[in-house]
Amino acid sequence: MIFIPCKDGISHNEIEDAKPEHITAGANVLLGVLLEQARIVE
Repeated sequence: MIFIPCKDGISHNEIEDAKPEHITAGANVLLGVLLEQARIVE
């Protein structure tokens, strides 16, 4: 799981609110992991 900050700590809810830069940072973490794993697979 990759966690990013959400306003008032609310997540998995209709009122969830996260800043675009936090979402981008979380997506970049996921991308880095995927790219790293892709290099291991033969």
